[in-house]
Amino acid sequence: MKRFILSVLGAGTAAVLVTSAAYAGPAADPGIHARMANQQKRISQGVRTGELTPREAGRLERHEARIRHDELMMKSDGVLTRGERAQLNRELDRVSRNIYRAKHNGKRVNTAF
Repeated sequence: MKRFILSVLGAGTAAVLVTSAAYAGPAADPGIHARMANQQKRISQGVRTGELTPREAGRLERHEARIRHDELMMKSDGVLTRGERAQLNRELDRVSRNIYRAKHNGKRVNTAF
C-alpha cells in the first residue's frame, strides 16, 4: 500500500512538472522568477522582524507587482527577448536596492506586545 501511494505521488509530481514546463512556454525565464521569489522572501522577512514598516512593505509590493505586470506584457508575444530580460533585471536590481535601503533605514515597527 505504501509503495502504491508513493508511486502515485511520484507520478503526480512528474505530471505537474511536465505540465508547468509546457505551460510556461518558450518565454519562461527561471532566473527572473527565482529573483522575484527571493525578493518576496526578503520583504516578508523584513515585515516579520519589524525592519519594514507596513507603508514600506506596501510600496515594495507595488513595485514587485509592476515588474510582474511588465513581464506579462513582454511575454504577450510569446518571446522574451534579451533586451526585455535585461530591462526586467534592471527593474529587479532597483527593487533589490530599495528593499535593502528600506530594511536598513532605521525605521522599525515595534513587534513586542
